[in-house]
Amino acid sequence: MRAWVVHRAGPIDTYPLALVGRPDPEPGPGQVRLRVEVCGVCRTDLHLAEGDLPPRHPDVVPGHEIVGRVDARGPGATRFDIGARVGIAWLRHTCGVCAYCRRGDENLCVAPRFTGWDDDGGYAEFAVVEESFAYRLPNDFPDEQAAPLLCSGIIGYRALRRSGLRPGGRLGGYGFGASAHHAAQIALHGDAAVHVMTRSAEARRLALDLGCASAGDAFDAPPEPLDAAILFAPVGELVPVAMRALDRGGTLSVAGIHLTDVPQLVYADELFEEKSITSTTANTRRDGEELLELATRVPLHVHTVPYAFDAAAEALRDLAHDRITGAAVLKVRTG
Repeated sequence: MRAWVVHRAGPIDTYPLALVGRPDPEPGPGQVRLRVEVCGVCRTDLHLAEGDLPPRHPDVVPGHEIVGRVDARGPGATRFDIGARVGIAWLRHTCGVCAYCRRGDENLCVAPRFTGWDDDGGYAEFAVVEESFAYRLPNDFPDEQAAPLLCSGIIGYRALRRSGLRPGGRLGGYGFGASAHHAAQIALHGDAAVHVMTRSAEARRLALDLGCASAGDAFDAPPEPLDAAILFAPVGELVPVAMRALDRGGTLSVAGIHLTDVPQLVYADELFEEKSITSTTANTRRDGEELLELATRVPLHVHTVPYAFDAAAEALRDLAHDRITGAAVLKVRTG
């Protein structure tokens, strides 16, 4: 098979990805193999390529928003029929026995494995996964639109829950990429007033088209105090900006796996009056199932920018330079 690998992590303009040939992977016990149709391009892939997340093994294949068809099953795998449309997301294995797994917080597992970091992902023609960590995908979303739901959708949903936003509340979103445009629509479905702060003029236009109440620059103050905020941009300098925008008792939820250093916070201005800040760590499979059901009910409009498989490196460069509005996806198989 053909696959893109992180050959030598570094700045994206130094071409850290390489297109290589590899044997097709074989599914092990309890695993299924997918013929990959499309794979979403996530900012986490960019962090991996640039070394912000050091690759867990040499020449790892990135990509964890994978949609494909089951074409082989390992011993004991019976959950999916051959030909079934299946999704693979970021979380691909947990121990099942630690205190966090036993209490239902498998996203905090002490021995997890992640797609496209610990194990090869979807920037390839085939991918394998434990069948218990694969998702059935709603028929309402074609492959290209289903792929971003598997990470940006799920993480946006979890970050929104972590923010504590109540129905009809006031939400601020800092950054407006793939994950943010899903979370905003879910919040709007709950009658929230959503205010977007992002440096991209095109993203601001998309936010207003989706029904957000306002859209300004990343460091602008929203037009009203916020009950909750989500930081999608991996920019630590925005943490005090968002904290100052919160009303009393508000919560800032940080959605990313990577964040640049956070400046010193001034207690009286940015933490007093019972303001809170929380992070968002991976997701549980329950989060994924809930998001996929909610995506159909809202319904979510998934704005995608397709790239040919051979243009994976270009897609990551465009993501790094804010040239993508919505979610980029690689069309791995076109026939």
